[in-house]
Amino acid sequence: MSTFSITPEEVEDAYTKLKREAEASGYHLLSDERFGKELVKGILINIKRYGYGACPCRLAAGIEEKDRDIECPCDYRDQDLDEYGQCYCGLYVSDDLLNRLERMGSIPERRGGRKDRRSKIEAESSKLSPQSEKLAYPVWRCSVCGYLCARDVPPLICPICKAKKERFDRFL
Repeated sequence: MSTFSITPEEVEDAYTKLKREAEASGYHLLSDERFGKELVKGILINIKRYGYGACPCRLAAGIEEKDRDIECPCDYRDQDLDEYGQCYCGLYVSDDLLNRLERMGSIPERRGGRKDRRSKIEAESSKLSPQSEKLAYPVWRCSVCGYLCARDVPPLICPICKAKKERFDRFL
């Protein structure tokens, strides 16, 4: 039992807001509203516990910089939707799952260990080409949806998936 109290009204408000934002961005929440609200409650508990909305189905380190890839919506959501029709915890689903043309199932964990993530980041940053130094502005990439923008700093909120600016990485 959690020591963090979340009221039904908080869950309802957060669920309604998340569903509205998801649909406005072309995403869908699972049709089982009761289960969806339990997942949202887990996100709210993590916000109270850690100060950020870590995925309720993964073990968070409690340090935002280490868990940024699993803040909901996580960096793996779109890959999971594309390959399995749902995200890891099942909160986000594809059109086929929403319309019950497919069944929900389990998904393998895409998140490697900290060493794997660090190696991936280092490999990506080593790909920067000499041409990237000639650009007028740096290019920023949203780690959640892949949105790219060229400007001095990343946007405060991704216009596509609504992720915060901390979820942007320098791409070029």
